[in-house]
Amino acid sequence: MYEKFLNQITDFIFVEIPAEPSDVIFVPGNGYPQMAEEAARLWKAGMAPYVLPSGRYSIQSGKFTGVSEKKEQYNGNYDTEWMFLREVLIRNGVKEACILKEDRASYTYENAIYSRRLTDEVGLEVKKGILCCKSYHARRCLLYYQLLFPQTEFYVVPSETEGISRHNWYRTQEGVEKVLGELERCGSQFHQIVKDLED
Repeated sequence: MYEKFLNQITDFIFVEIPAEPSDVIFVPGNGYPQMAEEAARLWKAGMAPYVLPSGRYSIQSGKFTGVSEKKEQYNGNYDTEWMFLREVLIRNGVKEACILKEDRASYTYENAIYSRRLTDEVGLEVKKGILCCKSYHARRCLLYYQLLFPQTEFYVVPSETEGISRHNWYRTQEGVEKVLGELERCGSQFHQIVKDLED
């Protein structure tokens, strides 16, 4: 019974939908390079003509707190998450002209909001989109982006960070806190969003 309970949480949080050719690859803001590296791999494979990294810095810290993993590889001075993700993309082979700019968002919902505003501004119709995010962040990211792009078919290509995956999250205290924290946010943060939609 306990295993079934864990599997239900795992299947809900760790969303993964294999990528298909799309109009753009989204990378929500963060200090981890893995998601942008994956986005670069997909771009080079011809899965989308553009990559849209999004992010200023965390609203809680008030500044970009630095690279969280692979610091020896990405050791520049970055004022925003977008600047950091842009460098990761370029270093991994994405042409600068194919990287769209959104550097105002300070939390995940804003990543989706400002990404939608940008695609509207540049006239990019997103019929299909690829979402490159943390593995344990996948459900919440997908919910936000689906909310802002209701007509878009999304594919989710997550990346493992901090050693947390769908296979081991329940084995460490950090993994339990991260994943159950996401589960809580999917309720608490969407409570106000749903209320606003009803109003």
